Amino acid sequence: MSATDATPLLQVDGLTLAFGGVTAIEGVSFAVQRGEVLSIIGPNGAGKSSLLNLISGVYAPQAGTLAWQGRVHRRFTPRRVAGLGLARTFQNLALFKGMSVLDNVLAGRSLHTRSRWWAHALRAPAAVREERAQRQRAEALLAFVGLAAWRDVPVGQLAYGLQKRVELARALAAEPELLLLDEPMAGMGVDDKLALSACIVEANRVHGTTVVLIEHDMGVVMDLSDRIVVLDHGRKIADGPPHAVRRDPAVLAAYLGTAGTAATAGEAVH
Repeated sequence: MSATDATPLLQVDGLTLAFGGVTAIEGVSFAVQRGEVLSIIGPNGAGKSSLLNLISGVYAPQAGTLAWQGRVHRRFTPRRVAGLGLARTFQNLALFKGMSVLDNVLAGRSLHTRSRWWAHALRAPAAVREERAQRQRAEALLAFVGLAAWRDVPVGQLAYGLQKRVELARALAAEPELLLLDEPMAGMGVDDKLALSACIVEANRVHGTTVVLIEHDMGVVMDLSDRIVVLDHGRKIADGPPHAVRRDPAVLAAYLGTAGTAATAGEAVH
């Protein structure tokens, strides 16, 4: 492996975030390697969403840096994040409920649209060709997440689990190198979780999309993750493969209030 290949896709170094006198994130560091699925877990209030907000540029840290492919940034902004190749889904759906499924996914292609608005308005040949190509890409993504049959349906009319898949397809439409998923399984039934998990696995393995995932369903986390970072009260307390993290005494203490046993770990974080 060359030095370039060994450079993490994303390096988080000493990030600290406070709101007034309350510290949400304290000195958190970890790396995200290209092509992996990394999950961030922890008890309620551990700082998981705050950390994702720092990475996606919603918040600015009081201390620490972020490095994208080796280039250090004091902070990210949402505009910079999109340009670098990061896309995100949210705990609460952020879809255009009155628009069709296809149009929602097409909205995710905005970064890849080169023709000016007036060229599209005038139906210039180059703009028409680009529009056709963008539509084909969006249609392919809908087929990928199993929603081709719902392409013309307003998103607001879909069941919740299907809307979650629309949001994933829209995020993938940006062709991100790194996909940030904030509790994608929240509020979903078993079948919907299985379907969405399969989409995430395929995006990672087939399309090579690196994934950072926040999720409370430990079954999903253990099945999907190559590596897990554990937070507790804003601090990182563990970082490793699933089989090691589920037996880590610090993780057990965070979830159970006791060091427990290896057998108890299976119940706490599986």
